[in-house]
Amino acid sequence: MLLDYAQAKRILIHEFIAVEISSRKNQKERRIEELKAKLQRGDTLIAAELSRLGRNMLETLNIINELAENGISIVFVRQQELSTLGPHTKLLLAIYSYFAESEREYISIRTKQGLAAAKASGKQLGRPKGVRNKHHALDPFKDQITQYLTMGLNLAAILKIVNHQLAKPVTYQALKYHVEHDVELARIRQEKVAEGL
Repeated sequence: MLLDYAQAKRILIHEFIAVEISSRKNQKERRIEELKAKLQRGDTLIAAELSRLGRNMLETLNIINELAENGISIVFVRQQELSTLGPHTKLLLAIYSYFAESEREYISIRTKQGLAAAKASGKQLGRPKGVRNKHHALDPFKDQITQYLTMGLNLAAILKIVNHQLAKPVTYQALKYHVEHDVELARIRQEKVAEGL
């Protein structure tokens, strides 16, 4: 099916990656991380359908937004109206972003409700006293990440550089979370986004 589509549109396929759909496996195990690492700005990802990207709606929307942020177009052969290639791209990406944000807010509300219910029932929440916060794997790379953000590198590029130096690579979402929750790094990134870098 993917090959037929590519031949009909005269698209040269560089590589096939068989992604496994499993609710029990993470993105690395399902080869999603490998897929994202191989895609570069200007590339087009051809997938059978939307559901091939993620285990649930939020993960799927986050992957689509991440790829779009890195300049990668997506074609869904069985659902071409959902593809991020064509005159309706900006509208679709705005819709995907809206639904992703709505889903995150919904999960946050449900989590807070669950924690409130647990607290009301007398359960002890949080870390036991005396347990220190663990250091994040990216903490030693703050200066380096600061420098790359200042240079205008996007998170995907920074991830590739930093992961080569880590014994255990981190995910794009982990890097994004780290940057967004560090006041200095978040400020630099917002400035560069505002500049259009």
